Amino acid sequence: MFSRLFTSAAALAISAGAAAADYKLTILHTNDIHSRVESINKYDSTCNAEGEAEGSCFGGVARIKTLIDAKRAEMADDNLLVLDAGDPFQGSLFYTTYKGAAEAEFMEAIGYDAMAVGNHEFDDGPAALKAFIDSVSFPVVSGNLDLTSEPLLKDKVADHVVLEVGGQKIGIVSALATDTVDTSSPGDNVVFQDEIESLQADVDALTAEGVNIIIALTHVGLPKDLEIAEKVKGLDLVIGGHSHTLLSNTSDRAQGAYPTMVGDVPVVQAYAYSKYVGEVTLSFDDAGNVTSAAGEPILLDASVEPNADMAARVAEMGAPIEEMKQRVVADSSDVIVGDRNVCRAEECSIGNLVADAMLDRVKDQGISIAIQNGGGLRASIDAGEVTMGEVLTVLPFQNTLSTFQVSGQTVIDALENGVSQVEEGKGRFPQVAGLKFTFDMSVAPLEGRVSDVLVMEGDAWVAIDPAKTYGLVSNNYVRGGGDGYKMFRDADNAYDYGPDLADVTAEYLAANAPYAPYTDGRITKK
Repeated sequence: MFSRLFTSAAALAISAGAAAADYKLTILHTNDIHSRVESINKYDSTCNAEGEAEGSCFGGVARIKTLIDAKRAEMADDNLLVLDAGDPFQGSLFYTTYKGAAEAEFMEAIGYDAMAVGNHEFDDGPAALKAFIDSVSFPVVSGNLDLTSEPLLKDKVADHVVLEVGGQKIGIVSALATDTVDTSSPGDNVVFQDEIESLQADVDALTAEGVNIIIALTHVGLPKDLEIAEKVKGLDLVIGGHSHTLLSNTSDRAQGAYPTMVGDVPVVQAYAYSKYVGEVTLSFDDAGNVTSAAGEPILLDASVEPNADMAARVAEMGAPIEEMKQRVVADSSDVIVGDRNVCRAEECSIGNLVADAMLDRVKDQGISIAIQNGGGLRASIDAGEVTMGEVLTVLPFQNTLSTFQVSGQTVIDALENGVSQVEEGKGRFPQVAGLKFTFDMSVAPLEGRVSDVLVMEGDAWVAIDPAKTYGLVSNNYVRGGGDGYKMFRDADNAYDYGPDLADVTAEYLAANAPYAPYTDGRITKK
């Protein structure tokens, strides 16, 4: 199927003879910024002053501002659009603190022309999305949402919009993943419609109005975007988000070409977390047909100087966040042990805390097992008051909760991987909840070290069934194959963009304060 549908950008000189293009349009685009207002490090978490001094930071809104301002100056006589494919919300303490107000301020200052609704824009219900929309001048679009029964958002989100660029009408259509009802909190009044049917209806409406250049700005993930490009007739470009996919012609980490072609329709996406700004240039004939499409995401590394005014504003708004780190979230009756020599070799109390917190958050979603890599636990927490700063020291990576389904055999394989490098102190050691197992260091790695794997069914521990399907929760790093957990990459019903693990852990501590750290024998070493 892929060989039939998809070709690289190099192969696209969509042939309309040798005639010069009648209209050329360049689109700069971002997606899934996830509140990375400040610059990020190579792990996609907040970079620090030392990192900036070393030139090892990426992204941040001040770099986006610099890049887009420079492109606008460079292309003053050209046709340019700046679009975002959703999810500026959720992922840093800027969102936790300002609930979208910071993202609105900075996106307005950058000067976006339109934005798609992402699923995380509903994380604090329709009210937070309404406040965001009321704070920006650019249209926010999502065509497959029926908002007639949601008074806060009725008439706030456009089904589609028409932007005029260089005398040409450009239609923007959009769709949001229908599983947002499970991954966020849109409430009962927001009704989701089929993405493809909805997009086709909006394309048809625009075509009837005489608009012959139409862009789908979506938040559904690359697999669905490829299906949209194939099935929705009348599209000229799909700009996506949600799957955090890097499409590129130069990066060895790319999951496909930029653009990836589905027939004559280019599909683009530019990773996440403000690390890149995508740039795609299209040429059209008189009928609005794409005759060429080319581009590449622009890496916002240290060579892009942050806009000074915006950087100063980021620092100003960040000051209360530093105070937040001092906020007491709970207290602990004893030290919660997170020593790497313990958590990478045996059950540890901080591992139990984090795994228990993950499982507690998603247990009503059919999830019964939690696995947290020991290497993701970076510190202990002292007895007494527990601050948010301490929790962030334990969990500094801004990992998000990932839920998915795999077979019992895959769980066993994952545990085998987890205990395969105990001798070397590697971070793949599995801290777990909803699960018990034994491992034997006298057995060679990956040759049956793990035994006696038990799962909770009802109120009883029973042997895991290799053929049965189980719901798991982990962090997005592990689910994506980090620390050798490659067996999770092809999991069913995977969703990698849940709440921040540090926030989940802090809220669990608060709900169970005073917290009493413990181990209970869920991991046994022979």
